[in-house]
Amino acid sequence: MDVVNTLFGLFGGLALFLFGMEMMSDGLQKAAGERMKYILGLLTKNPVMGVLAGALTTAVLQSSSATTVMVIGFVSAGLMNLPQAISIIMGANIGTTITAQIIAFKISDYIYPIVFIGFLTAFVAKREVVKYIGNTIFGFGILFIGIEIMGNTMKPLASSQIFLDLIGKVADIPVLGLLLGVVITVIVQSSSAVIAVLQNFASQAGPDGVSSILGLPGAIPILLGSNIGTTITALLACIGQTRNAKRTAAAHSVFNITGSILFMFIISWFAKLVIWISPAGAEVDVISRQIANAHTVFNVTNTIIWIPLIWLMVKIVMWILPDKREGEEEEARAQFLDVNVMNQPVVALHLVSEEIINYANRLGELLADTKRAMLEGGQENINRAGQMAKRVSHIHEDINNYLIGLFSSGNMNEEQAAHTTEIMYIVEDLERIGRCMKELLENAEEKDRKEFRFSKKAMTEIEESFEIITVMFLESVNLIKYGDKAAVPDVEQHLKRIAKLEKNVRKNHKKRIKEGKCKPEFTNIFANIFHSMEKIGENCSNITESVTEDMYLKYLPEEHSRISVSSSVQ
Repeated sequence: MDVVNTLFGLFGGLALFLFGMEMMSDGLQKAAGERMKYILGLLTKNPVMGVLAGALTTAVLQSSSATTVMVIGFVSAGLMNLPQAISIIMGANIGTTITAQIIAFKISDYIYPIVFIGFLTAFVAKREVVKYIGNTIFGFGILFIGIEIMGNTMKPLASSQIFLDLIGKVADIPVLGLLLGVVITVIVQSSSAVIAVLQNFASQAGPDGVSSILGLPGAIPILLGSNIGTTITALLACIGQTRNAKRTAAAHSVFNITGSILFMFIISWFAKLVIWISPAGAEVDVISRQIANAHTVFNVTNTIIWIPLIWLMVKIVMWILPDKREGEEEEARAQFLDVNVMNQPVVALHLVSEEIINYANRLGELLADTKRAMLEGGQENINRAGQMAKRVSHIHEDINNYLIGLFSSGNMNEEQAAHTTEIMYIVEDLERIGRCMKELLENAEEKDRKEFRFSKKAMTEIEESFEIITVMFLESVNLIKYGDKAAVPDVEQHLKRIAKLEKNVRKNHKKRIKEGKCKPEFTNIFANIFHSMEKIGENCSNITESVTEDMYLKYLPEEHSRISVSSSVQ
């Protein structure tokens, strides 16, 4: 029964620790809000700035795994290259040591006042940001309650001879400690949690009442093992991602594994250095701080070693995961969305914004393919446009499901949720435009199948209408991207022009029928073509109305280039 109670106490304390960390991380993210974008803005500078950005982001997220998963999402989306990602992951490993440093402070007497202040702030506050700060403080207190429970649960173990013998073997055989750290971290999925348990356990006194039950040389291999174990999260996150995303995860593993192996050979010297830079005192009183310092020194030193060797890291991961062979294709679905970052709304909204632009680009290609199928005919052109139509349908489905999942996650603040609602309206306007393009494609297919031959004048009118809606579409997409309200009058002018053109086309078509230049059976398909084009124009106009209400892709990186009329649609 004592064993069962000990296990429940240990796992219960661990559950509270993880819950408190999650609540603290969530509160910090929501309180930071748009400020996260400024941290992320450092990502594109240079390796040193990348390390700093990784450390700051991890300090906010309270998890190197979360930062690494975020970076994998960015690399998968093409928003970041491999060397940038590697530098950020190095910084993330430094940032995660902050948790251990905080835990090393002895704040047992202040835990319950912290919990009370956090709860009261979140419960009473009217302002959203203040509530998030309250939740952060509350989570911080819960985290330490979990640590306290684990510490109290582990105290009786110090008097168990069987347990002391097992610990003695781990302390005497560093490889066993390394493997133990890896296994526990893989199970718990949090190196911070494992190190917190390690700090508490090592703080238990041995038989002499002064020395640590484990000692710093015995704790270091477990600490190194936890750094290896945390890379499993990144490896799992990259499943189904791009080749570069998988290389990013591999770089995380190479970074931690090589560093851990190196330090395994110098444990005794490393322990002496850590003891020298740490506060003096009885071992049981200072070992928690020593472990925190060991964690920091390991990651800082490892980063200093690897920063000038990022080029070598890139070569290693390129060797582990070479480029795809010719003929291998990516699935024609969404390119940028990553479900692993849904708990980080700022990052998720960046990826959604990129995917919407990708969706708009594919719609532009569909419009060009449909125009070619209409004007030139031919089964090859029709099949090509049909494949693109299927692709845009898949992308729309993926975006829609992702946005629903983002809402369901409950991680967004009010401003982010409002912006996500606006994005959904934009996506639906684009989807309606895509539907009209598919109608045009069906008309082109019918025209080709029935071998209709329109007059030269009729084909000129169709081509002119395609040119107008192409310009309207591209201007609307640029409005979505930049909220450039100065371009709105142009879209409205084009809409009036296409409406006027449709009226003239009807008159001209009737005239050509009377003159025998067009057949009466062409009337229905001819009218449907221009009706679909007018509907595309109306939906482009709907987008411009949304943009004038300040609804555009605010999370799109500023350096994103504008869509060119000549390059996107021919």
